[in-house]
Amino acid sequence: MRIIVTGGAGFIGSALCRHLIGATEHHVLNIDKLTYAGTLTSLRDIETSPRYRFVQADICDRARMAALMAEHKPDGVMHLAAESHVDRSINNSAAFIETNVLGTHALLEAARGYWMGLGSAERAAFRFLAVSTDEVYGSLGDTGLFREDTPYDPRSPYSASKAASDHLASAWHHTYGLPVLISNCSNNYGPYHFPEKLIPLTILHAAAGKPLPVYGKGLNVRDWLYVDDHAKALLLILTRGRPGETYNVGGRNERTNIAVVRRICEILDRMSPAGAPHERLITFVTDRPGHDLRYAIDASKLERELGWRAEESFDTGIERTVRWYLDNDWWWKPLRERVYGGERLGLVTPAPAGGSAKEGKP
Repeated sequence: MRIIVTGGAGFIGSALCRHLIGATEHHVLNIDKLTYAGTLTSLRDIETSPRYRFVQADICDRARMAALMAEHKPDGVMHLAAESHVDRSINNSAAFIETNVLGTHALLEAARGYWMGLGSAERAAFRFLAVSTDEVYGSLGDTGLFREDTPYDPRSPYSASKAASDHLASAWHHTYGLPVLISNCSNNYGPYHFPEKLIPLTILHAAAGKPLPVYGKGLNVRDWLYVDDHAKALLLILTRGRPGETYNVGGRNERTNIAVVRRICEILDRMSPAGAPHERLITFVTDRPGHDLRYAIDASKLERELGWRAEESFDTGIERTVRWYLDNDWWWKPLRERVYGGERLGLVTPAPAGGSAKEGKP
């Protein structure tokens, strides 16, 4: 297949590109704007492959997207380009609306124009996969799981923008017949994860002997999914899923945030004993606004219909992840020094004077 991946320099997107090039015979065009979280070094292992090509472009540029589709002639589009950090969405919601909503609209329209120009066999084979998040479903109580038919109830600017993106993708299928699929995943973790998220931030702070900030009492629960397992699921959904359907992807690995942080500390005590005990660094801080209590995915549809299974448990995956960060400072150290040093994000600030919809970037 010839596949376009948008956002392929990001965390999940780069894992997907590495899987497509390393484990299949597919050809990949990676389109990424290269925002702060887009890192081409994550693709170092595949950048010389004759089946891989990178283009720096913005998905909001519909004409450019249409031109790239006409040039690359994809059999499928895997749409991962997005602003994705909840804390940053609290500080700068405008960027999330622009990329996640307007960008998805531009990409869908470019794909629709390309698809309508295909021959009948190519039209029937084409697929557009919109990759989303479990956060669109809102917050669970102590029991229950998110299913594909769970009503949307987004609580943050990020999740609201992704919910809008999902609704657009679904509407383009029902209105225009574009063969769209949607996936909603739980929290990913693993190598090459930009160090603003909980797990890489905790690993790097702890390894450096810095305080480990934990929101509230650390009792918020997330279902953790190893990123390589997710990449394999996405390819299955693209190639074997049914257009018009949604597939939830989860690791069946629920943990409270404080349990995740403590587990990382335990692993570091063993791998880097000079700083032990690392748990002494845990510092509880004021919770972020609108912090959903619990997410948990029911992935049984994906498992039953497409035969997917997560290969990594949380215990095996987190061991691999901690070891990777300790062994690969060539990747994360420049990011910590030049892009994001670990400062607190997601604090509510006053709205701009005059009611402007534009907000300053953090």
